[in-house]
Amino acid sequence: MIRYPNSDGGRLIIYFHGGGFFFGSSRSHRVVAANLARAAGCSVLAADYRLAPEHPGPTAHDDALSVYKWALEQGFAPSAICLSGDSAGGNLTISTAMRSRDEGLPNPGALVVMSPALDFTGESESFRTIADTPLLTPQLMELFKHAYFGAQVPTSPYLAPLNGDLSKLPPTLIHVGSWELLRDDSVQLVDRLHKAGVSAELKIWDGMCHSWQLFAPMLDEGMASIEEAAAFARERLSH
Repeated sequence: MIRYPNSDGGRLIIYFHGGGFFFGSSRSHRVVAANLARAAGCSVLAADYRLAPEHPGPTAHDDALSVYKWALEQGFAPSAICLSGDSAGGNLTISTAMRSRDEGLPNPGALVVMSPALDFTGESESFRTIADTPLLTPQLMELFKHAYFGAQVPTSPYLAPLNGDLSKLPPTLIHVGSWELLRDDSVQLVDRLHKAGVSAELKIWDGMCHSWQLFAPMLDEGMASIEEAAAFARERLSH
Protein backbone atom coordinates (compact mmCIF):
# COMPACT_ATOMS: atom_id res chain seq x y z
CA MET A 1 0.00 0.00 0.00
CA ILE A 2 1.38 3.41 -0.97
CA ARG A 3 0.45 6.35 1.25
CA TYR A 4 1.71 9.90 1.62
CA PRO A 5 1.51 11.89 4.88
CA ASN A 6 -1.59 13.75 3.67
CA SER A 7 -3.31 10.70 2.14
CA ASP A 8 -7.02 10.22 2.74
CA GLY A 9 -7.04 6.74 4.25
CA GLY A 10 -10.71 6.23 3.49
CA ARG A 11 -10.25 6.34 -0.31
CA LEU A 12 -8.36 3.74 -2.32
CA ILE A 13 -7.07 3.31 -5.86
CA ILE A 14 -6.33 -0.32 -6.77
CA TYR A 15 -3.74 -0.40 -9.54
CA PHE A 16 -3.24 -3.48 -11.75
CA HIS A 17 0.09 -3.40 -13.59
CA GLY A 18 0.53 -4.21 -17.27
CA GLY A 19 2.86 -6.74 -18.86
CA GLY A 20 0.68 -8.95 -21.00
CA PHE A 21 -0.27 -11.20 -18.06
CA PHE A 22 3.31 -12.45 -18.57
CA PHE A 23 5.67 -10.10 -16.73
CA GLY A 24 5.65 -6.93 -14.65
CA SER A 25 4.91 -6.36 -10.98
CA SER A 26 3.98 -3.76 -8.44
CA ARG A 27 7.68 -2.78 -8.44
CA SER A 28 8.00 -2.32 -12.21
CA HIS A 29 4.99 0.02 -12.21
CA ARG A 30 5.71 1.76 -8.94
CA VAL A 31 6.33 5.12 -10.63
CA VAL A 32 2.73 5.14 -11.87
CA ALA A 33 1.21 3.90 -8.63
CA ALA A 34 3.25 6.26 -6.42
CA ASN A 35 2.40 9.31 -8.51
CA LEU A 36 -1.27 8.35 -8.55
CA ALA A 37 -1.16 8.26 -4.75
CA ARG A 38 0.55 11.65 -4.58
CA ALA A 39 -1.73 13.36 -7.08
CA ALA A 40 -5.00 11.80 -5.90
CA GLY A 41 -4.26 12.30 -2.21
CA CYS A 42 -5.36 8.80 -1.30
CA SER A 43 -3.94 5.33 -0.75
CA VAL A 44 -2.92 3.22 -3.74
CA LEU A 45 -2.72 -0.56 -3.61
CA ALA A 46 -0.35 -1.72 -6.36
CA ALA A 47 -1.63 -5.25 -6.76
CA ASP A 48 0.44 -8.24 -7.80
CA TYR A 49 -1.18 -11.24 -9.45
CA ARG A 50 0.00 -14.61 -10.72
CA LEU A 51 1.55 -14.59 -14.19
CA ALA A 52 1.62 -16.82 -17.28
CA PRO A 53 2.81 -19.24 -18.49
CA GLU A 54 2.91 -20.94 -15.09
CA HIS A 55 -0.54 -19.52 -14.34
CA PRO A 56 -2.62 -19.32 -17.54
CA GLY A 57 -5.99 -17.63 -17.85
CA PRO A 58 -8.16 -16.88 -16.04
CA THR A 59 -5.77 -16.89 -13.05
CA ALA A 60 -4.84 -13.20 -13.22
CA HIS A 61 -8.52 -12.26 -13.61
CA ASP A 62 -9.46 -14.35 -10.58
CA ASP A 63 -6.68 -12.74 -8.56
CA ALA A 64 -7.80 -9.25 -9.57
CA LEU A 65 -11.36 -9.91 -8.43
CA SER A 66 -10.01 -11.26 -5.15
CA VAL A 67 -8.13 -7.99 -4.60
CA TYR A 68 -11.35 -5.98 -4.96
CA LYS A 69 -13.18 -8.34 -2.60
CA TRP A 70 -10.33 -7.97 -0.10
CA ALA A 71 -10.62 -4.17 -0.21
CA LEU A 72 -14.35 -4.42 0.52
CA GLU A 73 -13.65 -6.81 3.40
CA GLN A 74 -11.20 -4.27 4.86
CA GLY A 75 -14.06 -1.82 5.19
CA PHE A 76 -13.45 0.47 2.23
CA ALA A 77 -16.74 1.85 0.93
CA PRO A 78 -17.30 0.72 -2.68
CA SER A 79 -17.84 4.35 -3.67
CA ALA A 80 -14.39 5.15 -2.26
CA ILE A 81 -12.57 2.61 -4.49
CA CYS A 82 -11.21 3.25 -7.98
CA LEU A 83 -10.06 0.30 -10.05
CA SER A 84 -7.28 1.19 -12.48
CA GLY A 85 -4.57 -0.31 -14.63
CA ASP A 86 -2.56 -0.15 -17.82
CA SER A 87 -2.44 -2.59 -20.75
CA ALA A 88 -3.25 -6.06 -19.35
CA GLY A 89 -4.06 -4.28 -16.10
CA GLY A 90 -6.65 -2.24 -17.96
CA ASN A 91 -8.24 -5.49 -19.08
CA LEU A 92 -8.26 -6.68 -15.46
CA THR A 93 -9.86 -3.40 -14.39
CA ILE A 94 -12.83 -3.68 -16.77
CA SER A 95 -13.20 -7.42 -16.19
CA THR A 96 -13.19 -7.04 -12.41
CA ALA A 97 -15.93 -4.41 -12.58
CA MET A 98 -18.02 -6.68 -14.81
CA ARG A 99 -17.54 -9.77 -12.66
CA SER A 100 -18.22 -7.97 -9.39
CA ARG A 101 -21.42 -6.52 -10.86
CA ASP A 102 -22.52 -9.96 -12.08
CA GLU A 103 -21.79 -11.49 -8.67
CA GLY A 104 -23.98 -8.89 -7.01
CA LEU A 105 -21.17 -6.96 -5.38
CA PRO A 106 -21.39 -3.16 -5.15
CA ASN A 107 -19.79 -1.14 -7.92
CA PRO A 108 -16.54 0.70 -7.28
CA GLY A 109 -16.73 4.47 -7.55
CA ALA A 110 -14.69 4.85 -10.74
CA LEU A 111 -12.56 3.06 -13.33
CA VAL A 112 -9.37 4.41 -14.90
CA VAL A 113 -7.64 2.51 -17.70
CA MET A 114 -4.52 3.33 -19.71
CA SER A 115 -3.89 1.62 -23.06
CA PRO A 116 -6.14 -1.33 -22.12
CA ALA A 117 -5.67 -4.62 -24.00
CA LEU A 118 -9.21 -5.75 -24.79
CA ASP A 119 -9.28 -7.19 -28.33
CA PHE A 120 -7.06 -10.17 -29.13
CA THR A 121 -8.29 -10.85 -32.65
CA GLY A 122 -5.71 -8.62 -34.35
CA GLU A 123 -8.45 -7.25 -36.58
CA SER A 124 -8.69 -3.64 -35.41
CA GLU A 125 -7.52 -0.93 -37.81
CA SER A 126 -4.79 0.32 -35.50
CA PHE A 127 -3.42 -3.21 -35.03
CA ARG A 128 -3.26 -3.73 -38.79
CA THR A 129 -2.00 -0.32 -39.90
CA ILE A 130 0.31 1.07 -37.19
CA ALA A 131 3.32 -1.08 -37.98
CA ASP A 132 6.17 0.83 -36.32
CA THR A 133 4.96 1.01 -32.75
CA PRO A 134 7.56 0.96 -29.96
CA LEU A 135 7.30 -1.03 -26.72
CA LEU A 136 4.41 -3.29 -27.82
CA THR A 137 4.70 -5.07 -31.19
CA PRO A 138 2.43 -7.61 -32.92
CA GLN A 139 5.00 -10.32 -32.18
CA LEU A 140 5.02 -9.51 -28.48
CA MET A 141 1.21 -9.45 -28.42
CA GLU A 142 1.21 -12.92 -29.96
CA LEU A 143 3.58 -14.19 -27.26
CA PHE A 144 1.41 -12.75 -24.49
CA LYS A 145 -1.76 -14.15 -26.02
CA HIS A 146 -0.40 -17.68 -26.37
CA ALA A 147 1.20 -17.69 -22.92
CA TYR A 148 -1.98 -16.65 -21.12
CA PHE A 149 -4.89 -17.71 -23.33
CA GLY A 150 -3.40 -20.63 -25.27
CA ALA A 151 -3.95 -21.23 -28.96
CA GLN A 152 -7.51 -19.89 -29.09
CA VAL A 153 -8.60 -16.27 -29.24
CA PRO A 154 -10.47 -15.66 -25.96
CA THR A 155 -14.21 -15.18 -26.34
CA SER A 156 -15.28 -15.09 -22.69
CA PRO A 157 -16.55 -11.59 -21.88
CA TYR A 158 -14.51 -11.66 -18.69
CA LEU A 159 -11.27 -12.25 -20.62
CA ALA A 160 -12.11 -10.10 -23.65
CA PRO A 161 -14.40 -7.44 -22.13
CA LEU A 162 -15.40 -5.89 -25.46
CA ASN A 163 -17.49 -9.05 -26.00
CA GLY A 164 -19.48 -8.54 -22.80
CA ASP A 165 -22.24 -6.54 -21.17
CA LEU A 166 -20.76 -3.19 -20.22
CA SER A 167 -23.91 -1.73 -18.70
CA LYS A 168 -24.10 -0.43 -15.13
CA LEU A 169 -20.35 0.08 -14.84
CA PRO A 170 -18.92 3.06 -12.92
CA PRO A 171 -17.76 6.30 -14.58
CA THR A 172 -14.71 5.43 -16.65
CA LEU A 173 -11.68 7.36 -17.90
CA ILE A 174 -9.67 5.93 -20.80
CA HIS A 175 -6.24 7.17 -21.89
CA VAL A 176 -4.51 5.77 -24.98
CA GLY A 177 -1.72 6.89 -27.30
CA SER A 178 -2.24 7.66 -30.97
CA TRP A 179 0.91 5.68 -31.81
CA GLU A 180 0.07 2.21 -30.53
CA LEU A 181 -1.47 -1.04 -31.68
CA LEU A 182 -4.14 -0.91 -28.98
CA ARG A 183 -5.49 2.53 -29.84
CA ASP A 184 -8.71 1.12 -31.29
CA ASP A 185 -9.32 -1.11 -28.26
CA SER A 186 -9.94 2.13 -26.36
CA VAL A 187 -11.98 3.69 -29.17
CA GLN A 188 -14.24 0.64 -29.24
CA LEU A 189 -14.46 0.56 -25.45
CA VAL A 190 -15.70 4.12 -25.06
CA ASP A 191 -18.20 3.62 -27.90
CA ARG A 192 -19.63 0.49 -26.30
CA LEU A 193 -19.71 2.05 -22.84
CA HIS A 194 -21.68 4.99 -24.20
CA LYS A 195 -24.10 2.64 -25.96
CA ALA A 196 -24.54 0.82 -22.65
CA GLY A 197 -25.42 4.09 -20.90
CA VAL A 198 -22.16 4.40 -18.96
CA SER A 199 -20.43 7.74 -18.36
CA ALA A 200 -17.07 7.39 -20.09
CA GLU A 201 -14.33 9.74 -21.29
CA LEU A 202 -11.65 8.95 -23.87
CA LYS A 203 -8.48 10.94 -24.43
CA ILE A 204 -6.15 9.97 -27.28
CA TRP A 205 -2.70 11.39 -26.57
CA ASP A 206 -1.06 12.53 -29.79
CA GLY A 207 2.24 10.84 -30.55
CA MET A 208 2.28 8.72 -27.41
CA CYS A 209 3.20 5.03 -27.46
CA HIS A 210 1.89 2.17 -25.37
CA SER A 211 1.87 2.77 -21.59
CA TRP A 212 3.87 6.00 -21.87
CA GLN A 213 3.01 6.75 -18.24
CA LEU A 214 5.90 4.45 -17.30
CA PHE A 215 8.30 7.15 -18.53
CA ALA A 216 7.10 9.77 -16.02
CA PRO A 217 8.46 12.06 -14.73
CA MET A 218 11.06 12.21 -17.53
CA LEU A 219 8.23 12.43 -20.07
CA ASP A 220 5.93 15.37 -19.42
CA GLU A 221 2.98 13.67 -21.12
CA GLY A 222 3.46 10.64 -18.89
CA MET A 223 3.12 12.71 -15.73
CA ALA A 224 0.25 14.71 -17.21
CA SER A 225 -1.69 11.53 -17.91
CA ILE A 226 -1.17 10.31 -14.35
CA GLU A 227 -2.23 13.70 -12.96
CA GLU A 228 -5.43 13.66 -15.03
CA ALA A 229 -6.19 10.07 -13.99
CA ALA A 230 -5.69 11.01 -10.33
CA ALA A 231 -7.96 14.04 -10.68
CA PHE A 232 -10.68 11.88 -12.26
CA ALA A 233 -10.53 9.44 -9.35
CA ARG A 234 -10.31 12.15 -6.69
CA GLU A 235 -13.42 13.91 -8.00
CA ARG A 236 -15.53 10.75 -8.05
CA LEU A 237 -14.57 8.85 -4.90
CA SER A 238 -16.56 9.42 -1.75
CA HIS A 239 -16.86 7.72 1.64
